[in-house]
Amino acid sequence: MFEKEREQYLTSNGFEATRLKAVLFDMDGVLFDSMPNHAYAWSHAMTQFGLKMSPEEAYMHEGRTGNGTINLLTQKYWGRDATEEELDEIYQAKADVFNMREEAPEMPGAKEMLYAVKEDGCQPVLVTGSGQLSLIDRLNKHFPGIFTKDKMVTSFDVKYGKPNPEPYLMGLKKAGVEPWEGIVVENAPLGVEAGVAARIFTIAVNTGPLPDQVLLDAGANLLFHSMQELKDNWEEIRRTFI
Repeated sequence: MFEKEREQYLTSNGFEATRLKAVLFDMDGVLFDSMPNHAYAWSHAMTQFGLKMSPEEAYMHEGRTGNGTINLLTQKYWGRDATEEELDEIYQAKADVFNMREEAPEMPGAKEMLYAVKEDGCQPVLVTGSGQLSLIDRLNKHFPGIFTKDKMVTSFDVKYGKPNPEPYLMGLKKAGVEPWEGIVVENAPLGVEAGVAARIFTIAVNTGPLPDQVLLDAGANLLFHSMQELKDNWEEIRRTFI
């Protein structure tokens, strides 16, 4: 069913075959329906510094490190990068607004997808731009037995955030697999670009307000409209990429 997309991926990257061993998941907008909270926090917190970011822009910049996002705004409105002190102050303001919101629920279908991946003998790997210190505790609470700390890439692990391929290249390294042995699951244009730049077959799950074409233009090899739809197609994907 997905042979055409697989062959296009192999041809464009010069690979001979796929051998699925790991699935690399983004977190916000993929495992948790948290992007509305992030968009709200960015758009509301920035105003106290004379910076502006609409909720729609937050979706477009999703996947960048917090510092990277802040510097885009300060370059636009201040004509320079923020200092280390300013970065800390601005990001803390964003975090304060975010933490006042209700905790985001699991994305429907995410848990079933994760357990299907694990039951099929594939390694689930987390690749997120988040730097939450309590990340592993939250993941273990919602998805017990799925993620281990050594199979997680966070903002603390990388110098360059998405769309740079570094986060996904590090995810491959932590999983001990080659690009043709993995699949990326992303919801954001910059994350899709990062997965494609790392030469991994990249599935976009459009769980936000952006048009499908934005994710396809970013290079997504496949697109679904929910984690549940991805889960419903997982068996066929696994058979295609085994």
